[in-house]
Amino acid sequence: MDEARTVLVIGGGAAGNTVTVLLRRAGLSVDLIEAKDDWNATAGSGITLQGNALRVLRELGVWDRVEASGFGFDAVGLTAPDGSVLHVAEDLRTGGDDLPATVGMRRPRLQQILIDAVRASGARVRLGATAASLEQDADGVSVLFGDGTEGRYDLVIAADGLGSTTRAAVGITERPEPTGMAIWRVAAPRPGGVTRTDLAYGGPSYIAGYCPTSDTTLYAYVVEANRDRASIPPESYADEMRRLASAYGGFWPEITAHITDPAKVNYTWFDRMLVEGSWHRGRVVLVGDAAHCCPPTLAQGAALSMEDAWVLAQLLTESPSWDDALFQRYYERRIARVRPVVEASVQIGRWQLDGVRDADVPALMGRTMTMLKELP
Repeated sequence: MDEARTVLVIGGGAAGNTVTVLLRRAGLSVDLIEAKDDWNATAGSGITLQGNALRVLRELGVWDRVEASGFGFDAVGLTAPDGSVLHVAEDLRTGGDDLPATVGMRRPRLQQILIDAVRASGARVRLGATAASLEQDADGVSVLFGDGTEGRYDLVIAADGLGSTTRAAVGITERPEPTGMAIWRVAAPRPGGVTRTDLAYGGPSYIAGYCPTSDTTLYAYVVEANRDRASIPPESYADEMRRLASAYGGFWPEITAHITDPAKVNYTWFDRMLVEGSWHRGRVVLVGDAAHCCPPTLAQGAALSMEDAWVLAQLLTESPSWDDALFQRYYERRIARVRPVVEASVQIGRWQLDGVRDADVPALMGRTMTMLKELP
């Protein structure tokens, strides 16, 4: 491997941070640019990390910090809307028997751990920076940045998320499509009895659930049919989520009492996207949400993104030729894993939208998780 090779990573989320650390470890020269001045260090409430995500975080060398910062558990509960526990299932350890099935943690904490890993890797980081244009030839990519400066790279990795401008700039036409659902999320204090994710399917909303994120915190979410965002004033977000959550029993009354600050409530539509055929154009290649996204019904968004980064970094560091054949291998390895997760995530929501009462959601979740036990 020629250590003089240069890579530009566009986007400092889970995928971009992961691929940056792995490529720097292999001795490549990496620049990372992130449009947000704060590197998205404070955004979000919580995140559910299943075993296949934890496996990548261990590969990055940050598992100890993740373990110490989050809340690990090995079961998932299904409840009735009134809070009665209907079933508790042992969750699959998709990262292997030496990792928990799941760790919940505060999303800003995970981002900070990844930021620290990027900084420690020696990558050059520019915040508040964007790529204004890309011009390719057979040997690489010339990049004009938003501030007028220029750079030349052997490869550009587009990790700029669901609304990727890089994806559009290289002529990939797939766009995210709403699935018909939307989710309200909030961080709150953790009731002492909450030691795993519990999900209620049904009631006035499609899904109501929560996940512990530390010894003292959790994040809670309620899924409903999507509404025009313009019809929901941001100052009413806490009232709207509290209204939906108040229909649920068990631990929900204690959680709902803390849904008071509209600025801490997030409202997001569910989207679906999968780029088919290839995830590259010349020397520009997509990873993570820039290539695929699925509703969070299986909690696999970040995991799949980090897996993309791991597989791409392996191929780039092992191959002397960064050519179409390499990027096709990357696509073929990932599409076989990503497509079933996207399809299963969408199917779970479709059953609920269609009012299919006898749909076996746990069975579909179980089959998908079993598939994810295999190495990416």
